[in-house]
Amino acid sequence: MTSTQRIELPDGVRTNGASPNPWWANSVVYQIYPRSFQDTNGDGIGDLRGITQRLDYLARLGVDVIWLSPVYKSPQDDNGYDIADYQQIDPMFGTLDDMDALLAKAHRLGMKVVMDLVVNHTSDEHPWFQASRDKSDQHADWYWWRPAKPGHEPGTPGAEPNHWGSYFGGSAWQYDPKRGEYYLHQFSKKQPDLNWENPAVRHAVYDMMNWWMDRGIDGFRMDVITLISKHIGPNGEMEDGEIGPEGYSNVYWFCEDGPRLDEFLQEMHREVFDGRDGYMTVGEGTGIEGGPRDEHITDPANRELDMLFVFTHLDIDHGEGGKWTPKPMKLSDLKRTMASQQNAVAGRGWASIFLDNHDQPRVVSRWGDTSSDEMRVKSAKALALLAHLHRGTPYIYQGEELGMTNAGFTRLDQYRDLESINMYHQRVDEAKVESADDMMAGLAAQSRDNARTPMQWDASKYAGFTAEYAPTEPWIGVNPNHDVINAEAQMDDPNSVFAFYQRLIELRHTNPIVAAGDWTLLDPDDEQVYDFVRSLPVSTAAAAGDAAFHAAGSTADTANSIGGVAGFDTANSTVTGERGIEAENAAIAGLANLEAAEAPDTADAPDAADSKARRSLLVVVNCSSHSAHLPAQAAAALDGKVDPSRIVLSTTDPDDAAASLLLGKLSAWEGIVYEL
Repeated sequence: MTSTQRIELPDGVRTNGASPNPWWANSVVYQIYPRSFQDTNGDGIGDLRGITQRLDYLARLGVDVIWLSPVYKSPQDDNGYDIADYQQIDPMFGTLDDMDALLAKAHRLGMKVVMDLVVNHTSDEHPWFQASRDKSDQHADWYWWRPAKPGHEPGTPGAEPNHWGSYFGGSAWQYDPKRGEYYLHQFSKKQPDLNWENPAVRHAVYDMMNWWMDRGIDGFRMDVITLISKHIGPNGEMEDGEIGPEGYSNVYWFCEDGPRLDEFLQEMHREVFDGRDGYMTVGEGTGIEGGPRDEHITDPANRELDMLFVFTHLDIDHGEGGKWTPKPMKLSDLKRTMASQQNAVAGRGWASIFLDNHDQPRVVSRWGDTSSDEMRVKSAKALALLAHLHRGTPYIYQGEELGMTNAGFTRLDQYRDLESINMYHQRVDEAKVESADDMMAGLAAQSRDNARTPMQWDASKYAGFTAEYAPTEPWIGVNPNHDVINAEAQMDDPNSVFAFYQRLIELRHTNPIVAAGDWTLLDPDDEQVYDFVRSLPVSTAAAAGDAAFHAAGSTADTANSIGGVAGFDTANSTVTGERGIEAENAAIAGLANLEAAEAPDTADAPDAADSKARRSLLVVVNCSSHSAHLPAQAAAALDGKVDPSRIVLSTTDPDDAAASLLLGKLSAWEGIVYEL
């Protein structure tokens, strides 16, 4: 399936508040990390021709948009997020002609292409920065330059303007002997922050963006875009903060969601996107926590961005030492943070839905179960269903659709990620706040390199990423489990993780409730089952075509139920196997009357009268490797009736899923979408 098979959502179905509804409201985005996707020239690094070669695979998966991590000319200090020339392709990835060929084929296949835009900072090798090192040059104030601390010799330890620490380790200030001052870099010392207060900087960025849009791309994913406006005093003061155990204060408070962010984003929209159609913009929303700011930035009336990546749900397993000291995830924390994000844009605006990306560990290793391949498959499907049934635009990171796992590295020399290597040395060797063993465990769990191992295409020596007899090994180690987890093994297997993602994508393309229905959390305190309801008014769902619904009759049509309790049509439906026999016996004995279960105040659960006026989907996901009782509010929503024909999607056989609902007991990592 390609994007041409998506239904068109009429204005009666409210998405982000715009009219007409945007095309991306029921689309699915696929992120490609180019250096790890497909190598075609044997140098061990993925390239643009490799992406073009694999576009048919993505069309078969069914995605609508491809997001490319940076392929611009770069010294590659941070794998391309340090850009030296925005209007050239780095030779390791190919040429502009290769980029044009990729765009042309993607568009022929019905897919759009979004490029990563990194404009909070550049490379220190960018001509703008090199010119800025001269105080007399017109670019002199294109970056954040500050003199040494009063009373200190420039360039000596302790002379930095303040104690801000870089996210990648060390000071956030780097001394430049040519200029005799320090420049700010929130990230690597080779990634100096641009000074967006300077209008010349902003318009140079807009000119570059227009150049790419005119070339045929379909929008931008904007890296750390909410850091471009800094909090500065009236005379340019940069306030220091509390110094932590590693010897630095947090630069975050100076840079996140600054006072001119809205102004800058609105200006960008006006200068680049006004008058254009068919594009998409999504910003990395560092410092935005799901609330009024999320709604404001993504409200189409404010003409800023279409969506934001909000990360609060991915911080819930960080311990006292941050991500390097992970702790077990509490499901109630995930519900709370996801609810905050969903509710923030319930009235206006739009959400980005994601669990994986190039900066995060693999979610099946992080929150799933990789103790066996069977459990890996089950948990990968369950987590996918959980994410993709939320309201918003889902993002799939390469290999997520296969259930790819963390890298399994055990030695520091296996890592390539600058952040991981720098933070190991800072925490272990310099500040001595963590032991080597504990830090290695932190890297194994949380390093960005977990997401960056080569895409697993087949079971050959290098997983099909590069030729088996290529002269150069892949730039980073291939996961040894590629002999089991690979695309070739899954594409024709109807029970594979890949096939399940195909069904999830199709559901979003064709089901208006999944695409745009209201979202209501159930059972917020249950620590095993994540459950919620999606719904639309009946008239609205019908206006949208309602093509995906396969259940006959209304929710009141249960005349053929067994014992009047579970909606099994004995003439047309069967529940097979042990679970089916058990369920039928339970129904006949009257043991499956779920209304009899002890239920809390269901004021927040769907009202019975309201559900008859709405088309509703109940989503239940057991997020554990043990069986789990159906929570009280989910049971109340079923109202004691279960009809197998109303199973819209499940991670198990539909008859088994119906039996689970009837019994009120979910098997390990079982997920079900049920039409109420």
